[in-house]
Amino acid sequence: MSKRVAVVGVGQGKQAKRREVSIAAMVYEAVAAAMADAEVDSSQIDAVILSKTPDLFDGVMMPELYLADAMGAVGLPVTRVFTGGSVGGHAAIYGAHLIQAGLARRVLVVAYSKESEGDFTWALSRPRPFTPNLGAGAGGHFAPVIREYIRRSGAPEHIGWQTAVNHRLNATRNPYAHIQRPDITIEKVRESPMLWDPIRFLESCPSSDGSCAVVLAAEEEVGSTPRPPAWIHGMAWRTETGHFAGRDEVNPRAGTECAMDVYQQAGITDPATEVDAAELYIPYSWFEPIWLENLGLAPIGEGWKRVDDGTTAFEGSQPINASGGVLSGNPTGATGLIRFAEAALQVRGLAGDHQVDGARKVVGHAMGGAAQFHAMWLVGSERPGEH
Repeated sequence: MSKRVAVVGVGQGKQAKRREVSIAAMVYEAVAAAMADAEVDSSQIDAVILSKTPDLFDGVMMPELYLADAMGAVGLPVTRVFTGGSVGGHAAIYGAHLIQAGLARRVLVVAYSKESEGDFTWALSRPRPFTPNLGAGAGGHFAPVIREYIRRSGAPEHIGWQTAVNHRLNATRNPYAHIQRPDITIEKVRESPMLWDPIRFLESCPSSDGSCAVVLAAEEEVGSTPRPPAWIHGMAWRTETGHFAGRDEVNPRAGTECAMDVYQQAGITDPATEVDAAELYIPYSWFEPIWLENLGLAPIGEGWKRVDDGTTAFEGSQPINASGGVLSGNPTGATGLIRFAEAALQVRGLAGDHQVDGARKVVGHAMGGAAQFHAMWLVGSERPGEH
C-alpha cells in the first residue's frame, strides 16, 4: 500500500432488539465511543462514511440526512456505501482509500441496522414477476450451497453443530453480542427446529439492532494515546455477479481473489499459519469451513477438519470469531464493520474477555448478497514493513 493507515478508535452499541432507542441514539452511541477511544472530536474529522442496508429494510429513506447530527457530520462530506451485508467492510476500505489518496487525514466510518423496526425476510423475499413466491429468505438461498459443500467435502453432520457451539460460547465473553447461550451444547443445536435443511434454528444468525463506528487516521495523525493503533497491512474488495451459468457459489472466485490480494499486500505467504485469528462473516454455521477454504485459511475440502480438531475454537491455534460473530449478533448494515472493528480490537489488545492471546495479525471479512460481495482487511499490531 502506498500510504500507511491505522484504526485509532472503535465504538460499538449493544446488539439486541432495541425498540427503546431511536436510530439516531443508537448511531450516536457508537460514534461517541469511537471518538473517545481516538481522543478526537468532530472538528478533527475530514470525512464521514455511512454504511447500512437498503432503505426498504428499516423504512427510513436517505438516513444520511437525518443522522448528520448524530454522526457529527454537519459541514463535512458524507458518503453512503451499500453492498448488501458486506457494506460495513466496504465502507471501512473506502474510508481508508480517502486517506491513502490524500483527500483526508482522519475519516469516521459509521454503520448501523435497526431490524426490530423492519422485516428483513419479507424484504428479501418480495414477489417478482414470473417467479413463485417462496418467502424463503437468506437461509433458503444458502441451504443448497451448504448441501453442495457437504457433498463435495464429505464433512460429517456435526461440524455445523460444533461451529454453532463454538461461536455461541465465544459470545458469552462479549458484552455486545446479542445471543447469550452459556448452556449451549451440540445436543441442543441438533435438536433445535430445522429451518432450511440442513440449517437448524441454533445454526442461524439472529436479526439484531446494532451500530458500530471506527476512526481511521493517516500515519502522521496517529498520535500517542495510551491505546495502540491497529495498522492496516492489506485491504481489498471483489464483486462478481450473483447469478450466472457456471458460478461456483461454494467457492466464489470473488472471495478467493479478494483474500489473495490482501495476503499479497500484507506479505502473507501461508495464511493458515501466519494469521493469528479471524473475524469472518458467518451467518450460518456451515459457512465457517466454507470461508476457511475460500479465503485460503484451509486447503480446499479440509476446512471442516479445522473445526473438528479444535483449531478454530477460542482455545485453538487460529480462533474464528472470538467475539461470537454473526451467529451471535447480526445488525446486517453494521455486521461487516463489526468484523473489521473486532479484528482491530484484537491486535490492539483491547478485546476484553474475548481477547485472543498473542493476536498480532488478524483478518476481518465481510460478505454480502448471494455471496457475490467480499471485503477484507488484515490488521496488525506493528507498522507495515517494520518486520
